[in-house]
Amino acid sequence: MDINNISVMEMETFVARFSELTGSDEAFVDSRLPGHKRFKINLVGMGVVEATDKPELHPNIPLPAKGFNLGMIQAENGNGAALHAHETEEVFMPLIGPWEVYWAIEEGDNSITLEPFDSISVPMGVYRGFRYVGEGQGTLLTIIGGPDAGRVDWHPTITEAASESGLERTEAGDLKAST
Repeated sequence: MDINNISVMEMETFVARFSELTGSDEAFVDSRLPGHKRFKINLVGMGVVEATDKPELHPNIPLPAKGFNLGMIQAENGNGAALHAHETEEVFMPLIGPWEVYWAIEEGDNSITLEPFDSISVPMGVYRGFRYVGEGQGTLLTIIGGPDAGRVDWHPTITEAASESGLERTEAGDLKAST
């Protein structure tokens, strides 16, 4: 391995300052649905964002993601992501406030509440969602595995409701406004 000698000024280009982070409240097809309003921040890599054309969703640290994607979600009480699945593992760690992680099973949903700095790794192919269950605004750290995080596989009830809200996805999985 070649060793790089990087100056402080060069290293600063790989720093994301919390006070300067960019993100969007419309990164996914479920963004307009009640209970699913949230602010998505990409720290390293694009993750599984569907609004790939929004510059504010470009990674705050411009490193190529090799083997992982790191992001954060901020939401008010009762809000988070709708049921979805990935072709990779997904790790959640609450940074601010408690967050509930829920997943679909044949008999309904199961859930676990995580407190700050607790972690869960949700296996591939599990329909999962999450919501902030604390007061004020919560922050959730997200890690998605793989150099290519793939696309979100939404539960069929979510894509139908999202279409009625005015958001759909293209064949490639990119976000678009309904006609």
